[in-house]
Amino acid sequence: MLDAAVKALSQILSPPMRSILWRSIALALVLITALAVGLQRLLSWFADYGEVWAEGMLGPNFHSTLNVLSWIVSIAAGLGVVLGGIFLMPAITSLVASLFVDDVADHVEREHYPAERPGVALPFSLAMTEGVKTALLTILVYLIALPFVLFAGAGFLVFFIATAWLLGREYFELAAMRFRSPAEAKAMRRDNAATVFTAGLIIAAFVSIPIVNLATPLFGMAFMVHMHKRLSGSRPELIEPVRRSNVPMV
Repeated sequence: MLDAAVKALSQILSPPMRSILWRSIALALVLITALAVGLQRLLSWFADYGEVWAEGMLGPNFHSTLNVLSWIVSIAAGLGVVLGGIFLMPAITSLVASLFVDDVADHVEREHYPAERPGVALPFSLAMTEGVKTALLTILVYLIALPFVLFAGAGFLVFFIATAWLLGREYFELAAMRFRSPAEAKAMRRDNAATVFTAGLIIAAFVSIPIVNLATPLFGMAFMVHMHKRLSGSRPELIEPVRRSNVPMV
């Protein structure tokens, strides 16, 4: 498993993968920025509206006090947006991964498994559906874990374990569905649940590193391509014979 992680790390910086890396980083930054701006405007509006509403209820004598409270809430909202962006990175990378799954997998398969049958590109709708589902589940887990963050870091532990399960599941199934039906991919993931979860812990650790985590879609996908190959066992089908068999006889 560590060997697969090292191979994935080395390949995401290789020349063939750099264009995918920059595109995935750019898309992740756009999503993070849009999320941060949207939340900041929503919270600022809420703080301003709340101040006006409270002053109308309590009277003008409380204007100064409410103004200070509104200022404190605005600062807290800004910090919350930053922290929210950090916690929501797994959800963002899930969406990004669904767009680049086949590009990354093709490079990994060609470099490390040239003698085996290449995978079949996933339908765009299927890849996006899986990405959106994982992103929404991640946000739900974040909201559940948030109240526990204040209690000795329990929320962080819950979020880390949940992230490992969610990302391990998504990346493995995306890699497996290039060779299997969705039902078969999910069954294989369940049959190897402990291994997939352990691999997910490595991806969760990667996504928890600021800045570096922007490359999570490439690392996670490349890593799980290797894991799927290893759990599938030896596949001796050669590319050239497959290609020759598809050439029409003259």
